Amino acid sequence: MSWHETHPDVDVECVEADRSILLAGLDTGEIDAAILMGTASHNGFRCEPLWSERMLAALPASHRLANRDVVHWTDLRAERFMLPVADPGPEIRDMLLGRLAVSGTKPEIRMLQASRETVLSVLGGSSGVSIVCEGATGARYPDVVYRPIHGEQGPALTGYSGCWRSDNSNPALHRFLGFIRTRYALSFAVSEKLQ
Repeated sequence: MSWHETHPDVDVECVEADRSILLAGLDTGEIDAAILMGTASHNGFRCEPLWSERMLAALPASHRLANRDVVHWTDLRAERFMLPVADPGPEIRDMLLGRLAVSGTKPEIRMLQASRETVLSVLGGSSGVSIVCEGATGARYPDVVYRPIHGEQGPALTGYSGCWRSDNSNPALHRFLGFIRTRYALSFAVSEKLQ
């Protein structure tokens, strides 16, 4: 069951922003929880790993790799990447630099002052590629296809972490943390006063 089905009395207001803005919102109490790509840690906040998603190559339909069922990291070494400068673009850029830098050469990565959606909407007519998480593939864009990326150990995955203030007494947050822990069979402890 979804969060809304099990907690219809709780209104969820989502905030999509850069990591620094989300963490500042946590600090001021404007935001109860931040879900961030990658492993998160921040002094003053409780951060726990939540779930993982597959990484996918977003390719123009005419791209040489578009007909493959799976793309390997090594297939992407010579590509020109287009990423948003906003989150999760910087995390994906860092991952690409770690995965694809070989013998002193770095992959070509363009950080665009545009949203992920805008990057994907222009991708079909370009010679570049992008990298997205599986959860970002709900919207379809003309002439863009998604292909799972594999590495040496199989599918490439990226994790998501949740951060919140330990002293946040909002009962909806505490119910949400319990819901997430149960839904994804997570092992982090939720204190008695939080449930």
